[in-house]
Amino acid sequence: MDSSTPIQLVNWDLAASSAAKLAPPGPKLSPGEVAAVVENLRELADLSVEHVHRITGLEAARDLRDSDLVIVDRASWAKANTQSFKVLMAPAIEHLMRTKAEQLKAANAALGGSITGAQMGAILAFLASKVLGQYDPFGPSGQGKGGRLMLVAPNIVSVERELNVVPADFRLWVCLHEQTHRVQFAAAPWLKDHMLEHISELTVGLAGKADTLAERLSGALKSLPNRGQQDKEKHDDDGVPSSDGGILSLLQEPEDKARLSHLTAVMSLLEGHANVVMDAVDSSIVPTVKTIRRRFNARGKTRGPVEKFIRRLMGLDAKMRQYSDGAKFVRAVVDAVGMEGFNHVWERAENLPTEKEIHAPQEWVARMGL
Repeated sequence: MDSSTPIQLVNWDLAASSAAKLAPPGPKLSPGEVAAVVENLRELADLSVEHVHRITGLEAARDLRDSDLVIVDRASWAKANTQSFKVLMAPAIEHLMRTKAEQLKAANAALGGSITGAQMGAILAFLASKVLGQYDPFGPSGQGKGGRLMLVAPNIVSVERELNVVPADFRLWVCLHEQTHRVQFAAAPWLKDHMLEHISELTVGLAGKADTLAERLSGALKSLPNRGQQDKEKHDDDGVPSSDGGILSLLQEPEDKARLSHLTAVMSLLEGHANVVMDAVDSSIVPTVKTIRRRFNARGKTRGPVEKFIRRLMGLDAKMRQYSDGAKFVRAVVDAVGMEGFNHVWERAENLPTEKEIHAPQEWVARMGL
């Protein structure tokens, strides 16, 4: 192979096309119905910003022109995420190219990134039918330095039909959660780079241990069926509650564990805060909100064994616990010092809670001097 041949560890184009082909079809809608859903989602997304501003008190909600709002299908969502993964994985790939150039050249000659691209596509195909919306701070935006908010129309329609809830109410409820994420990053413009830095450190750290990755991955897969009750809380040596985070949680050295702990705390904060906002509306805003929440929470009980295994493998159940843990933190802080006091969290990186503080909100309140 010519030494000038570029090394491509992941074929991102193949990942996007594989995800589009493998993702199950969405609900059947006529072109007119699709247009109506898209228009309605845009209207409700705009409407939800006013409620986010009223509930959070964050002035950033008044002007979100630094980011995009896009209504997407499953294939478009998958393609968008390959672009974001490419950004997130770039530091780790660059590290491998510097430290293991000869091995990578040989691997590239044989596989050309096709296997990893196909694997990434399979993961995104599974997720593409599950995600209702996503604020992606790392994706390109046509409006400036901000990211993009994606609402996955076929999935929203699919779930509202599955739950048999009022479409307009459910769509506004979803928009409240997703627009809150958009407002969070607008209120804390430093947060994107902060997260990118820590994600890069984590992926580079894992890439540095690539020689043993296959062995540890095999061990992780074998251990999944016998890792105890999914909903049983565990604690590490520092007293920090820890949950099954899927394969990633098994691939950590001590320094990796610390990095992941910080990112877990940040994600718990973001998801919990968004859940608090979406549940802060009453029946005057979303008339059937109680019915939606009850039926939405019950969805997990109807998942089949294969989906449950895949979700556990990918750490999606751990993500759901982040919603709950983060929401408890936000509610406890707001009860103690009000929303204005809680909003100190968006001022600087030092104000972000630790994973321990997520489970002990009073410690964060004390550290902030509130």
